[in-house]
Amino acid sequence: MDTRAYRHELSPQRFAEISRQIQDPGLTLSQRAALRLKLFLEEEEIIRVEGERIPAYRTILSFPDIYAPGEREALQAGHYVHEQGRVCNISSDWQGVLTGGLLRRRGKGNADMDLCIDSVIAYADRYDLEGLSHAVRYGARTYLEALQAFRILHFCLWASNVYHNTVGRFDQYMYPFFQADLDAGRLSTEEALSLTEEFFLSFNRDSDLYTGMQQGDNGQSLMLGGCDENGRCAVNALTEICLTASLNNRKIDPKINLRVDKNTPLSLYERCTELTKQGLGFPQYANDDVVIPALLQWGYSPEDARNYTVAACWEFIVPGTGMDIPNIGAVSLAQVVRDVAMANLRLCPNFEALLDCVRKELFARADALEASLKPLFMEPAPYQSVLMSDYTHDVSLGAKYNNYGIHGTGFACAVDQLSAIREFVYEEKSISAEDLCAAMENGFANAAALKHLLQTGGPKLGRDDACNALADWLLDAFADSWKNRKNERGGLFRPGTGSAMYYLWHATTLGATADGRDAGDMLPANFSPSLLLTDAGPLSVISAMARPGMGKVCNGGPLTLEMHDTVFKNQEGISKVARLVKSFIDLGGHQLQLNAVSRETLLDAQEHPEQHKNLIVRVWGWSGHFIQLDKGYQDQIIRRNSYSM
Repeated sequence: MDTRAYRHELSPQRFAEISRQIQDPGLTLSQRAALRLKLFLEEEEIIRVEGERIPAYRTILSFPDIYAPGEREALQAGHYVHEQGRVCNISSDWQGVLTGGLLRRRGKGNADMDLCIDSVIAYADRYDLEGLSHAVRYGARTYLEALQAFRILHFCLWASNVYHNTVGRFDQYMYPFFQADLDAGRLSTEEALSLTEEFFLSFNRDSDLYTGMQQGDNGQSLMLGGCDENGRCAVNALTEICLTASLNNRKIDPKINLRVDKNTPLSLYERCTELTKQGLGFPQYANDDVVIPALLQWGYSPEDARNYTVAACWEFIVPGTGMDIPNIGAVSLAQVVRDVAMANLRLCPNFEALLDCVRKELFARADALEASLKPLFMEPAPYQSVLMSDYTHDVSLGAKYNNYGIHGTGFACAVDQLSAIREFVYEEKSISAEDLCAAMENGFANAAALKHLLQTGGPKLGRDDACNALADWLLDAFADSWKNRKNERGGLFRPGTGSAMYYLWHATTLGATADGRDAGDMLPANFSPSLLLTDAGPLSVISAMARPGMGKVCNGGPLTLEMHDTVFKNQEGISKVARLVKSFIDLGGHQLQLNAVSRETLLDAQEHPEQHKNLIVRVWGWSGHFIQLDKGYQDQIIRRNSYSM
């Protein structure tokens, strides 16, 4: 049954009528948001598929916004608007709402939140499922009811106009329902797997309609494993079921993340490598031994730090209590180093003086970026507020944690530039400051030999140990530039090594650099080695990227490695990859994601997309179908180094 055939647009008359109701100038934005959700859910058609246990399909393609024409621009004038100016990229209190239901939250917040509760309950009732109605009202009693209730609650989040709605620590908050069913004989492990597979498939029903930079960038990230609030290992039977369900489904949603530490057994890495083998680009690994101490240092309570999950991509957030904006801005570290070199290299008598200039410029960029981020405009989100641990006020105004995350992009390019300058200009004196700056200014025109030397003979992070100390210095300087700053909501700034889409955006305006990179050429995604690094092995790379100072820049930002798909051809290869991942974590690496790719296949997919409709790749912090990506993203993935073992 193709349920997409039920999708439709509202008639022009109905669209106009609803617009008038929602955009009533006598209503506050919060009242409009609640009314919009109510009307959206009332207009939704209820689709029932015989034999299907997880309900809800979106049937309305587009729906009126809460702003009248020109009103959004007027309200946002003079403010900093993050993305769409809406709540996004946070994790709800799924444990609390699935256990206690919505009615216990009614009357604790404002009237708009109560209207949202009533609207969601009314929508759930239209499915005529007694267990679902009970679970949404009072809390789930079984694993099936919990899955059904989650689907409805999560579906309504999208309908409420918030986005990048994450799944959180699924194997933790769902485990009590699962285990109770097993103990009571209501459910077998095989039946639980079947239910989980069907539930996971539901994430792919409407995802093409959800907000994102590209198809697949929808924020449906799910976390497994890790520890409990007391620090004990929390991997359980449901963890394995989730990995198996994702392996069997082979869909891009939900995107699997796994929390690990130095005690994680090799067998779990091997199981996850089976998933990587399928080419889905996940699981993404996060190291508790690095992340939890970092969150504690930033003021998160021990129980909250141990309960962390990820936002849409890889930024670390806390379910239910965090209104962090983990991707509010970015600093191009590669641009900082280039600008400083162009302005000061001829003047600095030694390399230490140049580093002082880089450090000062990092602080100057931080000053400018911090000043640009206020006053913040954030649209009210009454329904998202209902789903938070403190459901007494609108979460758009803040929560327990209100920190801002700052990306640091082009890290490897920055380190490689500094390393080349130190070696060739200051130590060997084989390249003059004048010649290097002139070559960068002119995009290496008439300087082919110099460019070749920098590209192939210059030190590169991931291969040359000489780069490591500079990598540590740059991480510390970047962290220091944001230390002790407070945002207007009382939160702090969390620097990180992620790039999001900035690895393409920043590259387009970045001139030729001292590592031999051409003007406008691509940067690596996140915390990855330069695309110019073509002669290093994966062990060398993971050793270089597991830096001891990652706890200071722990907003998130994974090392991304492309493994040639032939590596996974047998059990020996899978075991080697699993040991590589474990080695990275044991060395202190904080985050890792792997792609199983073939450059030949990717090139063929560009030429013959109709033959590769199911080809999935990891982009920056999410997985998507390769043929649906913009060519810039496709080309960057093709350019990445593919490792063998």
